[in-house]
Amino acid sequence: MQGLFVGLTTLDLIYRAIAPPTANQKLVASDYTVAAGGPATNAAVTFAHLGNRATIVSALGSHPMTQLIRADLQTWGVDSVDLAPDRTAPPPVSSIIVTEATGDRAVISLNAVKAQIDPACLPPTWVEELLQDIDIVLIDGHQMALSAAIAPVAQRRQIPVVMDGGSWKPGFETVLPAVDYALCSANFQPPACPTEAATLAFLRQFAIPHLAITHGPAPITYIQAEHQGELPVPPIQAIDTLGAGDVFHGAFCHFVGHTDFVAALEQAATVAARSCQQFGTRRWMEAG
Repeated sequence: MQGLFVGLTTLDLIYRAIAPPTANQKLVASDYTVAAGGPATNAAVTFAHLGNRATIVSALGSHPMTQLIRADLQTWGVDSVDLAPDRTAPPPVSSIIVTEATGDRAVISLNAVKAQIDPACLPPTWVEELLQDIDIVLIDGHQMALSAAIAPVAQRRQIPVVMDGGSWKPGFETVLPAVDYALCSANFQPPACPTEAATLAFLRQFAIPHLAITHGPAPITYIQAEHQGELPVPPIQAIDTLGAGDVFHGAFCHFVGHTDFVAALEQAATVAARSCQQFGTRRWMEAG
């Protein structure tokens, strides 16, 4: 399969420590790693690791720090399409602390707020060129204007569109009508949707065929047609939960091309659980 992943690419600086620092405290980390990050990017790496061809579409630019990102993507077999090659500012950098005892992570990041791509500035045929030979598209919402231009064309070409709903982002309503699989976290709360039931009702008004909401170690809620159910996830002792949702989405894109919706959720949850048993976002793949 060939997948197109649209959204955020960061440089992740990941530390393992006893706990996040308090005010004026200095900590010595017990472990440290650097990798390309961002929801769509980690999903693309997972998709490639599972034997597919993956392309990440984002804003990288020409700053020297992007060489670390490009090297990591090359290591894991992910192609990149940089729609802001003349950008000289540093890429978004995420600083992450993983708590040793629980695997919980604390993240501070600029995300893509200062690196938004205007589709009007791109060549007229850019969407058709991106979607050539693509079997599935994932959108994480961090490049919303770009996503809103790509998703309807993918829908017309009958290319499945997966939405990574880690959190609500303004403009998602422009993408939702073209989404086939909305995979959201419990933190995904559209305006005036204080409960999960309200969120599901909001999503269903867009006639999305397949919906799922993850809850970390608790069961996944899913809706397919008129059937709503719950799917347990593998119980584990987490070492690091960083990127687990991203891994879940990338694995889902792989499995949904080979099986049905619920089975794809189940298998993706198994891969995500495995990723939580190693520190960082890459070592679980190195472990085989």
